[in-house]
Amino acid sequence: MTGAGPAATDATARRLLQALEERGLTVAAAESLTGGLVVAALVAVPGASTVLRGGVVAYATDLKARLLGVDARLLDERGPVDPDVARAMAEGVRDRLRADVGLATTGVAGPGPQDGHPAGEVHVAVALPGRTEVASHRLAGERPEVRDATVGAVLELAVRLVAPDGGRGLPGPA
Repeated sequence: MTGAGPAATDATARRLLQALEERGLTVAAAESLTGGLVVAALVAVPGASTVLRGGVVAYATDLKARLLGVDARLLDERGPVDPDVARAMAEGVRDRLRADVGLATTGVAGPGPQDGHPAGEVHVAVALPGRTEVASHRLAGERPEVRDATVGAVLELAVRLVAPDGGRGLPGPA
């Protein structure tokens, strides 16, 4: 992951939205520990409405199954903090919100562990037509820093997958 923080997240969100627009793609997000911060980061960029379909905050485990189609057996066996759950969330939001690209975040923001997973364990996923990629991270910091870094992680993964050059050729903030 590159530098975290609001300025880095804003620049990454801008690069992602530009890459999506240039390719005629739409995006949707499924969020757990980030609680809407991914969508907020995208909406903060003027013109986001041209590519952003929406988001689902499925904080409760049962909502991941009911709203996003995550297999209830997977959730029962492994719990919500799992790379395959992130994958299913990204694919589910992509399908349910009829977007070309689905983003997902799940994990433990802290302050303490949850169901045997340490604070800072996060999984992010990006679903594209015919391909989904998941990245797992152990993030340091307090709850706000973990949540912010998770937003950065999913946006960076999306830029890498959507922009052929990883977004390096796209302009940053003006």
